[in-house]
Amino acid sequence: MLGLPHMVQLKTFAEKLRRPGLQVPDFDPLDGGVEARALFLFEKPGPMTTEEGSGKRSGSGFISRNNDDPTAEATFNFMRQAGLPRELTILWNVIPGWNGTRTVTGSELLDGASHANELIHLLPRLRVVVLVGQKAAEARSHLVASGLTLFTSAHPSPLVRARWPKRWNAIPSEWRKVASLIV
Repeated sequence: MLGLPHMVQLKTFAEKLRRPGLQVPDFDPLDGGVEARALFLFEKPGPMTTEEGSGKRSGSGFISRNNDDPTAEATFNFMRQAGLPRELTILWNVIPGWNGTRTVTGSELLDGASHANELIHLLPRLRVVVLVGQKAAEARSHLVASGLTLFTSAHPSPLVRARWPKRWNAIPSEWRKVASLIV
């Protein structure tokens, strides 16, 4: 499915970012691809986006709401609750690859914001960027020049759910604002 017209440029983009020690997942071809109107920029891919996965479980190799982890499951459910049609959205990360740690360095963030701007130029119908999580929100100043509407939201991870349940529970209503601009 990565060879479908809405995915070809994105497959090339992800391949360009891959290098030793950095596992960059592919975009999910079930999402909108280059036809997307809303880009959800999460912080950094986790091990379940890599083909090696985490521990005994193997990952998918995709940044996907269908991955076998709690964050992906929450993302899937919150998108449905918010009324966001899958074919109008695309998921990616400010930090495009997994390097074995959740830690995000300043240089990773700066480099990732540059790549996010490259990605934005591949999405001609894009109207909205949602920065998902605190680290993703730090890239805001690097994306303002895009002229797109920028939103921030809490991250749908179990860590946020445990620590800040009100923020976690507010995610669908925040994402519903996005739906009102793209549907």
